[in-house]
Amino acid sequence: MMQYAAIAASFGIGALVLVFLMKRSNKRRRLALIEARRAKYGPSFTMDETDPAHIQGRQTEDLNDVEIVAYDERGLVRNQNVQFLRLLVSDLFEDEELDETEEEQQRAALVEERQAWIEENEDQLDQHAALVEEEEIGSGVSVMEIIAPEDDDIEERLEREGGKGGQVQVSLAWDDYNDLDMHVFCPSGERIYFNNKISECGGELDVDMNVRPVSNNAVENVVWTGNAPVGKYKIGVHFYKHHRKRRSKRTVTFRLRVLVHGKSRDYSGTITAGNAMQMVTSFTLKGPEPSSEEDEHSDQNL
Repeated sequence: MMQYAAIAASFGIGALVLVFLMKRSNKRRRLALIEARRAKYGPSFTMDETDPAHIQGRQTEDLNDVEIVAYDERGLVRNQNVQFLRLLVSDLFEDEELDETEEEQQRAALVEERQAWIEENEDQLDQHAALVEEEEIGSGVSVMEIIAPEDDDIEERLEREGGKGGQVQVSLAWDDYNDLDMHVFCPSGERIYFNNKISECGGELDVDMNVRPVSNNAVENVVWTGNAPVGKYKIGVHFYKHHRKRRSKRTVTFRLRVLVHGKSRDYSGTITAGNAMQMVTSFTLKGPEPSSEEDEHSDQNL
């Protein structure tokens, strides 16, 4: 009997040692991530307004009282447009425990459901996206405070999901099981989203989460790993589907990060199921300044 107790005790000690080693490993990994973020984003962690390589678009916080009224009126039109085009997706998922086989069956069913939805509603979604693209004011509130890298986990989420980095990178994060979708309007006129994940201008949606409600710390990522085209970019967020898992609510708070040539800016906002796609922010990527010889040659061609 004492022999069995000794064995049990030894297993208990071994488990404690294993837990200790795992915690130490996780701590080291966390510290390494923090250092990587500091190296990537620099001490300011914000996009430089004076950088000649890009220009930031205006946000709602920049508007005066008259402009706010006009913006709200345009928002009402966009919300009515969603109703008119019948772009609402029903809430089909119930909060229930599923085994591995049932989870996989549900995942396949929801993927098929979204594909069927886009086949039926692609023209309407394109019409709605075109209306949203006309908006020149971003709804996202700029996070003006400097964010300490250790208080942020977008980079950690991207690493977990295998998200890539690049010259231009836009990442969306939210903290429940709902399915939000990012739509990036490119200078080429293309739109990158879940039904057009790779654009001809080199952009790619490489992380697309919660088609099935698998995570309450989700992330999506659009990136140009090579040369990003010059011109104006606009970033929209669409509440595609409300998953009623573990009391996920119909209004979601999200964070959006725009990274341009190593300099970043963070935005936060809320979006409600059934409302229009939001234009969160925009920026213009400028090309290299022409040399004096190029200027002279250009003048001669006018």
